Amino acid sequence: MAEYEQVADWIRRFAADVAERKGELTRLDQAIGDGDHGTNMDRGLRKAVEKLDAVEGNDIGAALKAVGMALVSSVGGAGGPLYGTFFLQAGQAAAGHSELDTEGFASMVRAGVDGVQARGKAEPEDKTMIDALLPAAAALEQGGDLADAAARAADAAEEGMRATIPLVARKGRASYLGERSRGHQDPGATSSALMMRAAAQAFADPS
Repeated sequence: MAEYEQVADWIRRFAADVAERKGELTRLDQAIGDGDHGTNMDRGLRKAVEKLDAVEGNDIGAALKAVGMALVSSVGGAGGPLYGTFFLQAGQAAAGHSELDTEGFASMVRAGVDGVQARGKAEPEDKTMIDALLPAAAALEQGGDLADAAARAADAAEEGMRATIPLVARKGRASYLGERSRGHQDPGATSSALMMRAAAQAFADPS
């Protein structure tokens, strides 16, 4: 079971990881995109943590909606609307909850992923964040202990992230490159894998 503070810790860890690897995310995006994914995500998540810290009470849904709104309003490019949609939809699924079990976290992530797919129209193997998020959602839905499920989901997201390297991009700015997008890891899948690993770390059993 994840308490409210662990969910907040997830977002803070995600923001810290993106800040630490901002340069890597930017380099990945320079190869096949606008070259601003790292700086945009870093700026947006800093704003998201500010909003999160201002949320009163322990409603996980309200906290995640605040994060989503901050990302939508402060991140340029495709990342802001897509990550914003993920957290807004996840927040809606978690509304009124002060803690999450494995099933609750899985349904929250699935709602977020469905929102991203509806907004971005991406399918598996389009070389997008969906290639990391869909396997993560499926791994969570296998159930079990939350810490174990979150770790399994993070592993699945990283595997999906690496699987984007040989793909040809079919969505977004990278799709303009055609075959030249092959051989590069997708930056959105990379930040999504960071997000799922941050959750696994935040939810890890302290014992």
